[in-house]
Amino acid sequence: MLQSSDADILKTEASRLRNASIASLLSSEANRVSDLTLSAAGLSLDASKQRIDHAALSRLTQAADNAGLPAAFEQLVTGVEVNITEQRAALHTLLRGTAADDCEDLHNEVRETLARMKSAVEGIHGGDHTSASGQPFTDVINIGIGGSDLGPRMICRALDSDTPKLRTHFVSNVDPHDLDVVTRGLNPATTLLVVCSKTFTTEETLTNAQRARAWLINGGVPEASIGKHVLAVTTNLDAAADFGIDANGCFPMWDWVGGRYSVWSAIGLVIALGYGWETFSELLDGARALDAHTREATPDQNLPMMMAMFELWNTRFLNTETHVVLPYSQRLEYLADFLQQLTMESNGKRVTLDGEPIEDVTAPVLWGSAGTIGQHSYYQLLHQGNRAFSADIIFPLTNGAVDLDAHRKLASNALAQSRAFLIGRSAEESKALAASKGLAPELAPHFEMPGNHPHSSIVMDAVTPATLGALVAAYEHKTYFLSVLMGLNAFDQWGVELGKVIGKQIRGALETGEGLDELDASTATLAAAWREANDER
Repeated sequence: MLQSSDADILKTEASRLRNASIASLLSSEANRVSDLTLSAAGLSLDASKQRIDHAALSRLTQAADNAGLPAAFEQLVTGVEVNITEQRAALHTLLRGTAADDCEDLHNEVRETLARMKSAVEGIHGGDHTSASGQPFTDVINIGIGGSDLGPRMICRALDSDTPKLRTHFVSNVDPHDLDVVTRGLNPATTLLVVCSKTFTTEETLTNAQRARAWLINGGVPEASIGKHVLAVTTNLDAAADFGIDANGCFPMWDWVGGRYSVWSAIGLVIALGYGWETFSELLDGARALDAHTREATPDQNLPMMMAMFELWNTRFLNTETHVVLPYSQRLEYLADFLQQLTMESNGKRVTLDGEPIEDVTAPVLWGSAGTIGQHSYYQLLHQGNRAFSADIIFPLTNGAVDLDAHRKLASNALAQSRAFLIGRSAEESKALAASKGLAPELAPHFEMPGNHPHSSIVMDAVTPATLGALVAAYEHKTYFLSVLMGLNAFDQWGVELGKVIGKQIRGALETGEGLDELDASTATLAAAWREANDER
């Protein structure tokens, strides 16, 4: 945890730098860009546009060391019980082979599962496993929610190509419209389902799975052959068998893997089905390379550790209110959605590991969207609004065999927005602009933009399975390091569980009308309105 003495020092440094000009720091420090650029596993982090100088940076890295971040990472990857409320380890790094020697028995289970996944994927791609009608599969629908949906969905979109092995689709919302839209136009005879539910009891997932099963049967798949069309990621083999899935079609997900950290597990089966086993292996390789960097690098050269320190510096000491992730790549359009869960479900907590209230802010509200889309939406608030924010601008240097001129325009927008966040538009420039438009001088403030917004740029040569794996791992480790600095548990989510408990209570009230008097007046009134609207159905 961040030491109180270090926190006091950082508060003093922040007071000194709160109104400092980042642009002036850039121009006055000759080696600032090289000094504040870190590279690892195909990623490059340029933090030179953060509001920090060398003195404060030194204090920040010393605070990271004093907080025991390197030792905490060793505890994470070697299987120490870091998830104290659920009394388990958080060994998602083991899924890609990191510290395998320290957890040999568990890693043997991982290797066995990966081998089974590879065999299943190659059997489907090679034609050994065909549909009930003997046709090769053309499409796969992943049915899950939360971590069983957001990670695979994000990665499949990022790896999108003209020639996928199977076309990938995702259903997560219990709203029936979600499944109905996805299945529209698909052929049940050539569609495979992957049902992701550790317990095979998740309400949203099982509701969608049962409806998808009925869609297959209504489309001509014999009920006795439903197992040819369905794979499952679950440990509840009995429930899967009742559904029609053979044990050979079930793949485990262990308690020591949190949902939002599970894309490396059998939850990633849809990725391999869509884009091949080699691609999935390269994803794991990229994450493992970032793990190795994180274990070996000193705090001042440690990419995810410094990402965490800058986020703490901005949110807790410079009082930024939100963190916006801006990937200038349409392939990464779902990255912010994925990172919202990773960041806010992990570190959206209010008590320390000891159960004491946390007085300072914890996780920032994270949001964002891809490319130039946001520039015509919410960037107005970023540039001229009065809310403090920090940002990550992410972009690949190359974009494959695409229109180079269009890619140049995309890159120019990424760089332009970074510069605009830095320099803004001064009062003098605004007066000149108003005059050029023939407007009165008193209208000049409408053109002013303060700039001086702290942000980092994350660059990679291209969005590949390896760089994507490294990018996700970097954010995973940043999230964990922040939890250590704030002294909280990043691996439970009791706020999510509360909604599930109350949801079951209310569902019963909607079905029978009983128990409405046990609810608050507002909820009871809304429930009664729902029952009235649906009483003839």
